[in-house]
Amino acid sequence: MQIKALSQKPTLPGDKIAIIEEFEMGDNTFDDGQSIRSLVVGTPEFDKTNRIAKINEMRRPAVAKSGDVITGNISALMNNMFAINILYINGKPTHSGLECICQARGAKKRILVRVGDIVTAKILNLLNGVVHATISEPELGVLFTQCNKCGAKVIAMGSNIKCIDCGYIEERKLSTRFGNSDFIKFNSN
Repeated sequence: MQIKALSQKPTLPGDKIAIIEEFEMGDNTFDDGQSIRSLVVGTPEFDKTNRIAKINEMRRPAVAKSGDVITGNISALMNNMFAINILYINGKPTHSGLECICQARGAKKRILVRVGDIVTAKILNLLNGVVHATISEPELGVLFTQCNKCGAKVIAMGSNIKCIDCGYIEERKLSTRFGNSDFIKFNSN
């Protein structure tokens, strides 16, 4: 096997980079029983001393970790939970298409959010491949919404919102930053 030639060639997920008799799995690789294959797009690197083949990932997608603050829009409502399409992680835009789930604990009769609301939440953990988040802290919750009846602008009234056109009042879990036009702080890094 020509190690030098392979290490210059970019790999795609599933590409064969070595055979198991020559190398062991390293980062971003898997063993299919005969070969070491790539898990990600990147360039192979071979440690001849330790006989380890790994892939240096070209670009790592933004993935939310425990404690990260995300901003996104509500994409689905379920009985006691809702899904958030993550648009920003700690103020940085992401195009990963990642969603997280928030539990609506103790809020069976309370409307916390509606589909289309823009919210901020804190990531709790990653469990069984699902990102879990919360909006329970005061600065977390709905940042922007519109009237559920007519689609017009709303104003905050305590823990409720009121439409400035039709007067419809509805409950939401509002962030302390609700109504601020600068709710997304862009990070230049």
